[in-house]
Amino acid sequence: MRLAGKTAIVTGAASGFGAGIARRFAAEGARVLVADLDGAGAKAMAAEIGDAALPCRVDVSDGKSVAAMANAAQAALGRIDILVNNAGVTHLPAPMEEVSEADFDRVFAVNCKSVYLTARALVPAMKAQGAGAILNIASTAGVSPRPRLNWYNASKGWMMTATKAMAIELAPHGVRVNALNPVAGETPLLRSFMGEDTPEMRARFLATIPMGRFSTPGDMGAAAAFLCSDEASMITGVAMEVDGGRCI
Repeated sequence: MRLAGKTAIVTGAASGFGAGIARRFAAEGARVLVADLDGAGAKAMAAEIGDAALPCRVDVSDGKSVAAMANAAQAALGRIDILVNNAGVTHLPAPMEEVSEADFDRVFAVNCKSVYLTARALVPAMKAQGAGAILNIASTAGVSPRPRLNWYNASKGWMMTATKAMAIELAPHGVRVNALNPVAGETPLLRSFMGEDTPEMRARFLATIPMGRFSTPGDMGAAAAFLCSDEASMITGVAMEVDGGRCI
């Protein structure tokens, strides 16, 4: 129960890695706001987790929606101890010059602007209480980019730099900021990363991972629970790879 008495917001928590993180946080004793653009999915996931979870529909790329989420979280949970910026999207694999402007804007709005918007909404309260943990879900794509996912790669590299910048600025206020870099996993984004979900394409992806498997929601939940717990009180500004050795 390493998160006993803690409260957390997890974005993109209706499925995939976010769901794994929300489940693990609740299992470790936290009360969790399950936030997702899919409001019905957020309700279903909160119901699955049980009394420790509350659902919230949010568009993380929209300032008013993020502010409403923050207000709802503070009203329901009181102080917010943990924020996990997990919501993310990608564009389909394509030569960099062929990705549409609309797809580019969407990737950077959801993957990058959202980190600014949640910080704007929640950092003041964390600074006032003198404590907090923020976890940004980046990607091995920001460390070792894959061809044809150029702008997604770039957005995750941005997230890692933002993590370090946030960490150094917020450290004097008692707020820690870290990131996780998963490799591709069994999430709704997997098909988009691959372009097509076939045994051959999966085999090609798995061949790049020394441990021979994808990241799972459980892997991410375990790593997130550690980094957001008091056991990691001296850790800030890191981007921990949960990737089975892909970036070695």
